Amino acid sequence: MMLKKIWSPIAWLWNKFWWLLDGSRRVFLNLLWLLILIALFGAIFRSGPKPLQEKTTLVLSLRGPLVEQFSGSARSQALAELQGQKAARQTRLRDVLAALQGAAKDPNISAVLLDLDDFSGAGMAGLHEVSAALQRFKKDSGKPIYAYGDSYNQRAYLLAAQADEIYLHPMGNVLIEGFGGYRTYYKDAFDRLGVSANVLRVGTYKSAAENYFTNGPSPASREADSLLYGALWTSYTDQVEAARKLEKGAISRDIEQLPEQMAALKGDTGQLALKQKLVDGLKTRDEMRALLIERGAKEGPTFRRIGYGDYLAHLKRQAPFGAAVGVVVAEGSIVDGETQAGRVGGDSTAQLIRQARENDQVKAVVLRVNSPGGSAFASEIVRRELEITRKAGKPVVISMGDVAASGGYWISMSSDRVIADANTITGSIGVFGMLPTADKLVEKLSLHSAGTTTTWLARNYDPMRPLDPRFASLVQSSINHIYDDFTAKAAVARKKKVDEIDAVAQGRVWTGAQALERGLIDQLGSYGDALKAAAQLAKLEGEPRLIYIEREPGKLDKLLASFADALAPSISAAVREQLGFTAAIPAPLQQVKSDLAWLGEVSEGRKPFAAVVHCLCAAP
Repeated sequence: MMLKKIWSPIAWLWNKFWWLLDGSRRVFLNLLWLLILIALFGAIFRSGPKPLQEKTTLVLSLRGPLVEQFSGSARSQALAELQGQKAARQTRLRDVLAALQGAAKDPNISAVLLDLDDFSGAGMAGLHEVSAALQRFKKDSGKPIYAYGDSYNQRAYLLAAQADEIYLHPMGNVLIEGFGGYRTYYKDAFDRLGVSANVLRVGTYKSAAENYFTNGPSPASREADSLLYGALWTSYTDQVEAARKLEKGAISRDIEQLPEQMAALKGDTGQLALKQKLVDGLKTRDEMRALLIERGAKEGPTFRRIGYGDYLAHLKRQAPFGAAVGVVVAEGSIVDGETQAGRVGGDSTAQLIRQARENDQVKAVVLRVNSPGGSAFASEIVRRELEITRKAGKPVVISMGDVAASGGYWISMSSDRVIADANTITGSIGVFGMLPTADKLVEKLSLHSAGTTTTWLARNYDPMRPLDPRFASLVQSSINHIYDDFTAKAAVARKKKVDEIDAVAQGRVWTGAQALERGLIDQLGSYGDALKAAAQLAKLEGEPRLIYIEREPGKLDKLLASFADALAPSISAAVREQLGFTAAIPAPLQQVKSDLAWLGEVSEGRKPFAAVVHCLCAAP
């Protein structure tokens, strides 16, 4: 009886606790479902875009990175939003170009405002595409472009410099730093841990995995990086100084004198930008709104405006039939098999090229490449599909974006014309393989690995055991063969001798301008130039219709995409709190995490003699 009396209150408390827990769960899930329904019905019954009124300002709010195509699926993007990852927001290059092209001819658009506060950047080639589009807008329309920012980083400022007038918040700054950076080198750390990277490579300048087996860059790496970054910096400063009508060398001189200039202005970064003629004025946000109202029209509490995403809905859609140029985007690392947008799958990208070839409306194919490479096998699958497309009578034009190096160059070797931006990172014709082992670490942990095999090759690679020199020899032979295959294919594609290609290969990275001088590409030009070239090769008259050949999203992806923007911001914080997400890892440690994750990715699940054509070159 005594035990029953004690147990009854405990059971009662437990039942009440469980009722409260279950009830709160139901309330939270019901609220979440209600928000989804509201967003869904809003997407279904949303009326079409309102007619534009005169004196409307087109606001180019570029958020996140500038990309060739949105990465991931609507599901993954929604999850990233719920986790508070800003990287989920992306700006697609072709959308910006289309909005500017349409706005130049639209009588209701009176000006463009650049809002770059949330722009996380792009490579120099992508920035050059947008800069050129802004210049065309001014030339074709005669309409002004304004730029306003709380601050400007180096990449954002290159776009802002194209504006007629640049304004900065009085407490803001313009940060132009230059190009280059530091890598983390792991040799001593790996030695202390008892880990060996075992990197096998071909190419004096193939430095992609160098940081795993050295404590610093090799002389060859320093030489190549110095030439590359120097060319990019010269291009950047020349463009900014020309746009802002500054004397040549002004930017580099101001950086050298920065401590003295800052001291003279008592640390006022806004006045510093004004003195250096990087901005035309300092204005608070309300002052900028007042200026735009004065120059345009008042609508409610602010100026009459439209975002570029909404503006795209006002542009007329192209006719659904007729001859067209098919565009396939190859963006991200190249991997075997199939993958979603944001990476280049050997099988999935080849399938898209095949769709373009079999589409009767597509008369030519443009492959837009923005990739640092990856799997040599997957790269060859894509290249071969382009070769078949050419044999079928459809011209192929390669348009290189920020990066088209190593595997990104490999997939570009079967084409009728290769067009790159002057600042495209390309080349890196070289191969490497990596077989990390931790046998010394295993010894330190007093672990042992033993067993029986019928031949020495049966367990050809075991990270817990020392790398067998015989197996290393096999892999090195395979890598040598793939390098020979790479250079041979490049020689055929570029109509050169193998020795000529080898002299500019060796894993060395070049800018587009340097690649043109060495015969690795056909011409310098923009994405638009590549589209025109494809139309000319296919003998299409007038401005060609474009068909973007992309994987069709599933029904769930379409549903999520229809209301993700309305849903995610409103519940992101609540869901993060409920799920217990923690703060982001600091940037330096994030790079170490990325390096080690890549090391594991390279070694895990690879074919016995697989090789990597990757340059690990970020777009500066």
